[in-house]
Amino acid sequence: MGVRIRYFAAAKAALGRASDERAAGTTIADLLSELAAEASAEAATGSGAASGSGAGTDAATIERILARCTFIHNRTATADRTIVLADGDTLDVLPPFAGG
Repeated sequence: MGVRIRYFAAAKAALGRASDERAAGTTIADLLSELAAEASAEAATGSGAASGSGAGTDAATIERILARCTFIHNRTATADRTIVLADGDTLDVLPPFAGG
């Protein structure tokens, strides 16, 4: 079953996709690290959003966007990045939409 991750606004544009399915058992912080590492690997190999075949966003920009995001975990807003994601969970990744 896994964890459903949904990306919105700048996170969606930067990653070049609206959603992912991930294995359960990782924290939100670990998930963000995985996404940044994947973006770096894609940039190095010339594939994915970081290379231009997706959104054309470099790995450093993706990392900055993810660092500023807030989260909705199973329909509840949270700032706690130590939450362990379980099978069947949904995590919405929301960057700032406007203002500062």
